[in-house]
Amino acid sequence: ILHIVSYLWKYLFQTEDRTSCSTAANDLVYIIDGSWSVGHNDFEKAKSWLVNITSGFDISSQYSQVAVVQYSDTPRLEIPLGKHQGGPDLIQAIQGISYLGGNTQTGRAIKFAVDHVFSSSWRASAVKNRIAVVVTDGKSQDDVLDASIEARAQGIIVFAVGVGTEITTSELVSIANKPPGSYVLYAEDYTNIDRIRDAMQQRLCEESVCPTRIPVAARDEKGFELMLGMKIHQKAKKIQGSLLSEAAFALTSSTDITENTRDVFPEGLPPSYVFVATVRLRGLAKRDKFDLLRIRSKNGVTQTAVTLDGADKSVTFTSTSTTNQEQLVTLNVQGIGSLFDEGWHQLKLLVRPRQVTGFLDDRQIQEVALVEPVNPIYINGKTQVAKTFGAETTIPVEIQKLRLYCDPHQSERETACEIYSVVRLTIHCG
Repeated sequence: ILHIVSYLWKYLFQTEDRTSCSTAANDLVYIIDGSWSVGHNDFEKAKSWLVNITSGFDISSQYSQVAVVQYSDTPRLEIPLGKHQGGPDLIQAIQGISYLGGNTQTGRAIKFAVDHVFSSSWRASAVKNRIAVVVTDGKSQDDVLDASIEARAQGIIVFAVGVGTEITTSELVSIANKPPGSYVLYAEDYTNIDRIRDAMQQRLCEESVCPTRIPVAARDEKGFELMLGMKIHQKAKKIQGSLLSEAAFALTSSTDITENTRDVFPEGLPPSYVFVATVRLRGLAKRDKFDLLRIRSKNGVTQTAVTLDGADKSVTFTSTSTTNQEQLVTLNVQGIGSLFDEGWHQLKLLVRPRQVTGFLDDRQIQEVALVEPVNPIYINGKTQVAKTFGAETTIPVEIQKLRLYCDPHQSERETACEIYSVVRLTIHCG
């Protein structure tokens, strides 16, 4: 009996792919400054930072492979790609790196990584991303531009991390991919470098999980354009939106917006993101309880959902949990009620590993803590839009925007200026 139960458990629960940035197939090369200006103590802090960053990835031949290059006058390969096929072994190897000392030849180190480290990967055809993280505390004594251009020409994504007051911003910008705001990070000194750990992990995750670009104003944002990904523009009727310049789509009870999660979120979700929806709720949509967006596993377990309840005038966010199948937080303060008044409104949720912040029409409504960090999602199931809570029927709703941005700072930039009442009352829409 125990054998049968064990088999059924594996069949029902272990055949799905739980996916996130930690399971992406990345070749990640750290290029760290080991020159005299760093010093022994700060070099140890730099190594600890690498350990903390690396702990967010699954290290194996199937997922992330990590290499470390230390440089001063000459680069030294400390850890080759693929040498360590487990997190503990890799961490031990990083901790065992000895300080080099010498001058600062950053350009030479980048060229070495391009010519000898990335090229040595045995799984070049299967790797999803090739990423270099260059950490430096001062101006290079050689040229960095040509080596950095060559790295990017070969499809290598380059981050530049500047530490201390001796760094040259123009040099970091020359090293890194564009835009600099996404690929250049700063720390006051090595004592404070751990303060940018979360930012570095988020940026690496964005590269692993969010390959698409959404045009916003004069820039492109990493994320998921769900109107396209869920094929709403193909399946629903096009209607007039919140302004004459805006188009929207009307879902009816016969409109089924269901797609394979693997096709919409092929690498899962990042640890932090911004969900934005511009909707108009009428009829059943303003009275009933329905999932505006939901991601279910193959076995029907809700992984992520944004649930609107017209009866309670509330919005509930569902996410995964380490101990339970799901965890819920509910926004039901007075300010959320206007979402159900039959007008156009923009709902925005800023999701971080341990909290969710809700906004309606650019006004922060409520911030709620999550009991546990969010777990990666299974991608073998279905993603759906506008489904009755706990059922498969579609709730008629009008949707103008449905997006998921990977950069949590997009919450500050994304405005509700497409809503007439916001345009009329808010100066920043002018």
